[in-house]
Amino acid sequence: MSVLDRLIAAVTPPETEQARLEARTKATSAAAPGDWLDQILQHHMDLEDAFAEVRASADAGGRSAALNQLGLLLTGHAIAEEAVIYPALAEDGEKTHASMGYDEQAMVKVQMALLEKLDPMSQDFIDKLEHIEGAVAHHMYAEEGNWFLDLKEKASAADQAMLTRRYAEEYERYVGADMPA
Repeated sequence: MSVLDRLIAAVTPPETEQARLEARTKATSAAAPGDWLDQILQHHMDLEDAFAEVRASADAGGRSAALNQLGLLLTGHAIAEEAVIYPALAEDGEKTHASMGYDEQAMVKVQMALLEKLDPMSQDFIDKLEHIEGAVAHHMYAEEGNWFLDLKEKASAADQAMLTRRYAEEYERYVGADMPA
């Protein structure tokens, strides 16, 4: 495990599965069908499935293909949040959360690039994948736990509609409208 991987593990406090479930349940209750929060929650679940797909792949080719799919979903999701949701957070007085979101997503992008250089069937690959997955899970927990609930509560109906439309546009611009979940 590299020094950077150890640092990531040290600064990523583990939440319990119960705490994550409670945050997801609360966020799901706040989301309206198809709104920006609903889209984000669906993408979070897609990301969880994509991490599982990488881990479950039995050979190097399958694991590399699953990793490419994970990278596509992670990057599309990050771009949409960075272009639409984080600026809205900052505008609503949550500049610290917005800044943290940008920083965490930048770190994941760097780590994903390093992961691509490893033998997909090696223990180093699995270790780094687990660290990335843990960092992403912690990030999603923060978003679902309070960041996005606060924004959902504070934003006007017109802003909610704009966030929904713009988030979908940015995600589709990168990932594509016909991307299977």
